[in-house]
Amino acid sequence: MPDNDEYWTLGYLFDVILTRDPFMHRIDIASATGVPMTATAAHEGVIVDDVVAEWAGRHGQAYELELTGPAGGHWQRGGAGAGTTDREYLTMEAFEFCRALSGRAPTAGLLRTQVPF
Repeated sequence: MPDNDEYWTLGYLFDVILTRDPFMHRIDIASATGVPMTATAAHEGVIVDDVVAEWAGRHGQAYELELTGPAGGHWQRGGAGAGTTDREYLTMEAFEFCRALSGRAPTAGLLRTQVPF
């Protein structure tokens, strides 16, 4: 969970949180109703990319991340190559990644590093 002493600027609140919050509610509603969520790399993919960047900055560790689905992609930091033991390798669906980082799903390892939604 984010540090309780964390302060957000109004710019962060308006530019980031008020974009991520409705996005996460769309994921929750689609999941609850069983209706697939229409997603594109050009829209939801941009939001997911922003979430990955903040998550990576918050934990600061080496990782390789493969997110599937239309909003997915591949990110990495540190380490010598795929499958190396000096970084955590994660693969999952992009929206499930966001659910995990928001505290809505069980987590382990680097996924314990939450970002605000």
